[in-house]
Amino acid sequence: MKDADVSKQIQQMIRFIRQEAEEKANEISVSAEEEFNIEKLQLLEAEKRKIRQEYEKKAKQIDVRRKIEYSMQLNASRIKVLQAQDEVVNSMKDAAKKGLLKISNDKKVYRKLIKDLIVQGLLRLKEPSVLLRCREADRKLVESLLEEAKKEYSDKANVQPPKITLDDRVYLPPQPKNGAVDSHEPFCSGGIVLASEDGKIVLENTLDARLDVIFRQKLPEAHTKDSVKFNLNNIMQSKFYLYKSKDTATPIWILI
Repeated sequence: MKDADVSKQIQQMIRFIRQEAEEKANEISVSAEEEFNIEKLQLLEAEKRKIRQEYEKKAKQIDVRRKIEYSMQLNASRIKVLQAQDEVVNSMKDAAKKGLLKISNDKKVYRKLIKDLIVQGLLRLKEPSVLLRCREADRKLVESLLEEAKKEYSDKANVQPPKITLDDRVYLPPQPKNGAVDSHEPFCSGGIVLASEDGKIVLENTLDARLDVIFRQKLPEAHTKDSVKFNLNNIMQSKFYLYKSKDTATPIWILI
């Protein structure tokens, strides 16, 4: 074979090898670009997801903070409303207490009231012998009403008149000084306390105790109104509540 033919074949082989190399290089380049684009898209989507998650997290945190702040403001508003209601209710009760202090000033009304309280207490206790306690200022009035009260009780209960011992050692507290019903010192606006002879049953039939009961009954009304009426009929018609103790040595208090 001539040198020219050999050279020609060599050139053809070189061109062939070069072409295959170029094609292979193109394939590698295309494949690399595709992989790069795929990986770039994956990274982009991952970053998007991360950003969305961060946004959702922050949005939830903001929503939670907003709800907490709203709840705190709502609770604060409720507390203010309750405080305002308590102030109104307490002012009503103080006004009612001041009204009770005036009852004993009307001798005729107070005389009948004390007698009714004694009879009512006797009917509740139904004891043959009781101890009666009153304010020191009411002692003479109570003494003057005992026989009348015993007879009325006897007629109503159809029993023998009970023995009533007036406690001359311990008296109920007096009225508050200068009508200060918000005083921390104990006071009594009037009424009586009865106890069984053995002291195991005690019935508190004072005006203050009755006011407490009628006030509890009217508390829902007091929370929704600017004023509530408290009068003698309310106080005298308030119901008794009996609380018993399993320990027989402990007095049984009857609250009205």
